Amino acid sequence: MSGTALHELAALCGVLPVFHDLDGNEHRTGDDTRRAMLRAMRISAETDAEAERSLELLRSERDAHIVSPEFVVTAGHGAAIPVRQSCDWSLCDEDGRKIVEGFAEHKVDLPPLEVGVHFLTVAAGDRTQVALVPAAPERTPSLASRIGTERVWGVTAALYGLKSERNLGVGDYADLAILSGTLGQQGASFLGINPIHDWGWSTTDIASPYSPSHRGFLNTLHIAADGIPGLAENQRAAELVGRVRDAADRDVRAIDYQQYHARLQPLLRDLFALFMQDADEGARSRFRDFVQAGGDDLQLFAVYETLAVTHGENWQLWPDLIRDPKTAPHSSVDPQEIGFHKWLQWVANAQLERISSAHSMPLGLYLDLAVGARRDGAEAWMGQDSLATGVSLGAPPDHLSPEGQNWQLAAFAPSLSAKTHYHNLRSVLRQTMRSAGIIRIDHVLGLNRSFWIPDDGSPGAYVQQPFETLLALVGIEAHRANCVVVGEDLGLVPDGFRDALSARGLYGYSVLQYEKEPDGSFRDPAHLRPHSLACFATHDTPTLHGFCAGRDIDWWQKLGWIDADGAGRLREDRRSSVAALVPDGSEPAPAIHARLAHAPVAMTSVQLDDILGEEEAQNLPGTIDEHSNWRRIYDAPLETLGGLPALNETAEIMQAAGRANTYPDGDD
Repeated sequence: MSGTALHELAALCGVLPVFHDLDGNEHRTGDDTRRAMLRAMRISAETDAEAERSLELLRSERDAHIVSPEFVVTAGHGAAIPVRQSCDWSLCDEDGRKIVEGFAEHKVDLPPLEVGVHFLTVAAGDRTQVALVPAAPERTPSLASRIGTERVWGVTAALYGLKSERNLGVGDYADLAILSGTLGQQGASFLGINPIHDWGWSTTDIASPYSPSHRGFLNTLHIAADGIPGLAENQRAAELVGRVRDAADRDVRAIDYQQYHARLQPLLRDLFALFMQDADEGARSRFRDFVQAGGDDLQLFAVYETLAVTHGENWQLWPDLIRDPKTAPHSSVDPQEIGFHKWLQWVANAQLERISSAHSMPLGLYLDLAVGARRDGAEAWMGQDSLATGVSLGAPPDHLSPEGQNWQLAAFAPSLSAKTHYHNLRSVLRQTMRSAGIIRIDHVLGLNRSFWIPDDGSPGAYVQQPFETLLALVGIEAHRANCVVVGEDLGLVPDGFRDALSARGLYGYSVLQYEKEPDGSFRDPAHLRPHSLACFATHDTPTLHGFCAGRDIDWWQKLGWIDADGAGRLREDRRSSVAALVPDGSEPAPAIHARLAHAPVAMTSVQLDDILGEEEAQNLPGTIDEHSNWRRIYDAPLETLGGLPALNETAEIMQAAGRANTYPDGDD
């Protein structure tokens, strides 16, 4: 068979025919992969005949368009949208309010629009079409527009790993507030943490913050049980929390999440009962307002959490009636349980917003937006209208994992997402930006193309995304939240991609370990991209001290990814690399941090791990249980961090480089 129709159909649906890996090797997309990708998009192409019929149908649908289904405009500027035939038209905002209307022969002339999502309805004869018109700002917010400077520094930390005398064994939102104040007093402008997306109440065996159940809701694992709104003076609540706190083992070095859930969850249920019985009217009123503002999304999320308590976290194994949110009988679901899960989200949001409004730092929290959510979780269940089936998000082999990575995360089909006007992405962005001064979009390359891995065993391939539309939606939400955006642009970067992000105001992401010249030598930090955030390490790389000690090489050899000879060569290369970064007789951390501090980059980020001298990485990509991923607790208690010589030294380095915040005493 020729496969011509299959190839054309796949190309029209965004399946890329070829990609090149980091070594320049060419990977061509096979027909089995093409069929798997189209199947995931719910397009029939199992045989040549089916592919031809689907191709003809797709062409017919496109030929019937009066106007392009999506048309990005720049807010504040007029725009002309071409139409294929004369038509009546009207433009509404996302609340359904009509803004303007008219008649067009060749083009719809739009007046300057405010930032936001708009809908253009065109009608010709018996045909009516609605097009998405995002009016994006020219650029996302900059550091200068937010705080009056383009030269700052901050710290990134693993929230779960924070040790304190008052938490229950896992770092919580109250610890986050304390750390934020400590770092603000040291002149830092932001505090970055791992994603705090919802894991799922019924999920007790997940450790990775990058495998959430739903990115549009918060992780209740980090609720500070002693800081429940409305129960501040409640003696019974204090007794309940104290009992659980006293039972926590303060000497463990790694978190046992199942044990932690077993302690925390009954406590939160007891506190909810107390809240419903004893909370003051002000707190009750704020909770009711939160529920009303959360609308259908919050209701549906709470229904999922309630159903998962009875039927298990994996909705794909549920009875048919409740597997689809459209048919799930909400009326038969326990209303008290639904109220409990809404209350958990309210408490988490209230505690996080308290941090963002505390003014302990100019930028506050730097939050991470994970690339996707678990295939069996709430986001996939709620978003089935746009879910790609039978595939997972992942990455081809690269410098992070020589075997490639299958993240087992849900992929959303571009054509299906378009039909929902990208509701899922917009709500996820809105939630993440709500309490953040900065967000980092993990694997921002996904705005341009995503790597899908079929369940049927056929090789993975890239699927093109509607880049201009998605970038516009990011800009709209960032404008509304006045949030700075950093795009984690590592890996296989298409030509012109970074320039396109920068032109729209997004900051790049420079990890010194990966910044190499063509000859393999480290790039001088003085030559890093000015419009970027620079750091030495991330959660997926060796820490600064681990890099110098070659801990990642030790692990690769231990896991059999390289043999002894390969490990020896890598260690020799590593010694040369360290020598190039650290002058003779200098300590690695201050030497490297000083070079980053004086680089021309807008933001310099330092890991708390590197300040504390940790050698083990938070995560070793490509492993699950072999390495203690996402479980390590910091040795130094939170209460002692402010007096650590290494933190003071780092702050002095940053201040000398002109990066200290505008209110180093923690006052605005």
